[in-house]
Amino acid sequence: MKRADDIKASKLDWLTILVVIALALAGWLNIYAVVYDSQIDQNIFDLSSNSGKQILWFGISVVVVTLIMIMDFRFFDSFAFVIYGVIVLLLVSVLIFGTVVSGSKSWFELGFIRFQPAEFAKFATALAVAKFLSKPQMKLDRLKNWALLIIVVSIPAVLIILQGDTGSALVFSAFVIVFYREGLSPLLVVVGLIAVTLFVLTLLLGQLYIILGILVTAAILIAAGKRTANKVRTVLAIATVTIGVVISVDYVVNNVLQPHQQNRVKAFINPEADPLGYGYNVTQSKIAIGSGGFLGKGFLEGTQTKFDFVPEQSTDFIFCTIGEEHGWIGSFILISLFVTLLLRIVYIAERQKSNFSRVYGYGVASILFFHFAVNIGMTIGLFPVIGIPLPFFSYGGSSLLAFSILIFILLKMDAHRMQVLVH
Repeated sequence: MKRADDIKASKLDWLTILVVIALALAGWLNIYAVVYDSQIDQNIFDLSSNSGKQILWFGISVVVVTLIMIMDFRFFDSFAFVIYGVIVLLLVSVLIFGTVVSGSKSWFELGFIRFQPAEFAKFATALAVAKFLSKPQMKLDRLKNWALLIIVVSIPAVLIILQGDTGSALVFSAFVIVFYREGLSPLLVVVGLIAVTLFVLTLLLGQLYIILGILVTAAILIAAGKRTANKVRTVLAIATVTIGVVISVDYVVNNVLQPHQQNRVKAFINPEADPLGYGYNVTQSKIAIGSGGFLGKGFLEGTQTKFDFVPEQSTDFIFCTIGEEHGWIGSFILISLFVTLLLRIVYIAERQKSNFSRVYGYGVASILFFHFAVNIGMTIGLFPVIGIPLPFFSYGGSSLLAFSILIFILLKMDAHRMQVLVH
C-alpha cells in the first residue's frame, strides 16, 4: 500500500532545486575567493577555512533536506505551532545562555559548531502564519484576527531585537506581502509605503523641507475644488499625522537606534562624508563592484577582495566579490538566478490546492525577496547596511541550513499538492 508521504522524483520541482544548487555552489566558490591567498597553499575543502566549513554545512543541509523529503507532508501543517513554539523558546534561551558575536547575543556555541536561532525563526514563523491564515474560520475583516496575526510575527522579531540583531528582525516586516496576498487592504499597504518614504526623505532632505512640503500640499488640497468642513478636517488630520511621522525620525535615530546603527544610517545618507569611518564599508563595496567593469577581473583575481578592503565580505558583502571578479555579466547572472527562483516560488505557491501550502509559499517568497533586495541594495548604497545574508550565497551554516529547510518544506508540500490537507 502506498503511503501518503511516498514521493517520486518526477513530482519534485527540479527547476527550483537546480537554481538553489547553482546559488549554493556559486556562493561556495566566491567564499573561497574571498579568503584565497596565492602565497599560501590553500585547499577549498580545508575545514579550518570558511569555504571548508561552508561545504560541511552544505552536506548537513543535504541530510536535513533528505529527512524532510521522507517525512509525512502533513507533519508541517499539523505541527506548525509546535515548531514555532520550540523556536521561540530557543530565541528566549539564547538571550540567557547565548554567546555574543559581533555585538549580538544571538548564537549558541556547541563545541566547534555555532548556530543562530534567528535564522530558523523565519521558516517557523512562515509555518505559524500559514497555519493561522488557513483556518476555515479565519476572517481577515476582524480586528481581533489581525491583532493575533501581528503578535505571531512580532514575538520572534522583538526577541531578535533584544539579542541586538535588528537586521534579522526587520526581515519579519516582509510578511506584509503575505498579508496583502491574503486580503490586506491595498490602502494600508500604500499608507505603510508612504510612511517609509517619508522616513527616508526626512533623513535625506531634513525635517524643515519635508514639513514645508506637507503644509503646501495640504493648503493646495484644501483650496482645490469645493471647500467643506469635513474636507478641511480630513486634510488637516492627515497632515498632522504625517508631520508627526516626520518629527519622530530624529527621535528614532538618536534615541532608539544603537550607535553602530546610527552610523549605518549616516553612511546611507552620505557615505562620502566619512569615507574612512562610518562610510567605509559602503564606499569600499561600491569601489569593488565598480572596478569589475563589464567582464570582471577574473576568478581569484579581485584586488579589493584579496587585500581585505571590504569588511564582512564572506557574509554581508559577498555580492562585492561577484561584481569585482565577474563584473556586470556575473552580477546579471546572479540576479537573474534569484529572480528566477522568486518567480518560480510564487508560481508554486499559486498552484497549491491547500490554503496552508499557498500561504507558506508566499511566506517563503517574501523572506527570500527581502534578503535578496536588501543585501544587494545595501552593497551598492541603495539601502542602509543592516547585516543580513544573501540566501544560499553568503557564508554561514545557520543561514544555509535555515534557507534550505525553508524552501524544501515548500517543495515537499508542492510534490503532494494534489492531496487535500485535512485540518
